[in-house]
Amino acid sequence: MKTLSSPTNSSTITGFILLGFPCPREGQILLFVLFFVVYLLTLMGNASIICAVRWDQRLHTPMYLLLANFSFLEIWYVTSTVPNMLANFLSDTKVISFSGCFLQFYFFFSLGSTECFFLAVMAFDRYLAICRPLHYPSLMTGHLCNILVISCWVLGFLWFPVPIIIISQMSFCGSRIIDHFVCDPGPLLALSCSRAPLMEFFWTIITSLLLFVPFICIMGSYMLVLRAVFRVPSRDGRRKAFSTCGPHVTVVSLFYGSVMVMYVSPTSQHTAGMQKLVTLFYSVVTPLINPVIYSLRNKDMKHAMKKFLKT
Repeated sequence: MKTLSSPTNSSTITGFILLGFPCPREGQILLFVLFFVVYLLTLMGNASIICAVRWDQRLHTPMYLLLANFSFLEIWYVTSTVPNMLANFLSDTKVISFSGCFLQFYFFFSLGSTECFFLAVMAFDRYLAICRPLHYPSLMTGHLCNILVISCWVLGFLWFPVPIIIISQMSFCGSRIIDHFVCDPGPLLALSCSRAPLMEFFWTIITSLLLFVPFICIMGSYMLVLRAVFRVPSRDGRRKAFSTCGPHVTVVSLFYGSVMVMYVSPTSQHTAGMQKLVTLFYSVVTPLINPVIYSLRNKDMKHAMKKFLKT
């Protein structure tokens, strides 16, 4: 295991300190209760969607199967950060091991990458459903849907291993304090013994590709959807198309809006507090509200959720 060393002595450090949200003990307990409730609500909301899709035969379509897989992803995405955050609130040392930090780093970014690909696939599904309605059943088959789901998971988990392994082999000197609630590349690279501009450049490139390639696919899909919707003569037809796409557009806006603020705009302009708030929004808040967004304006999903909750 790679250890951290101090340039002033020969002692070694085997972990980092995640500051999280520093405040008095009473505040830490209050935050623990708040995030514990948020975590439980997130698990229940996303699990309810999975169960509703599983048990309602009318929802056994590619759109809802993708949504169920997306909810499954959200459960693991929030689990990659919140349990450790909860433990930190009750900890006096707030230490995370070296291996634990980089495991969280890997799963947090891999699950986030998978989410980017899922959002692009879901936009593509809406494009086929609205722009190619007659060919949709023959194009978006169950086999293709399964291939797209598997591809999202595989691509997501293969996107970041190389840079994360490289960063884990770097030497870290001096302070081991990470002013964040998650092991993030910015604070980690700041703790390295020497600057690594090539690594920073490589990280920027792969992060930008991850964000912009799916985002361009999403925007392209919805531009074609909008063009098709405005050609629909009836107002009811346009309303139905917008109601079908509206929840996904909202989720994309919330997720990509916060992620791009964090990773595309110059990081030097962000204070540690701002970085934590933005990361908290896209990693904890969006998984909490996504089930509400997807079920609020969808009659089939609302009916399935009511049916499931009554059982």
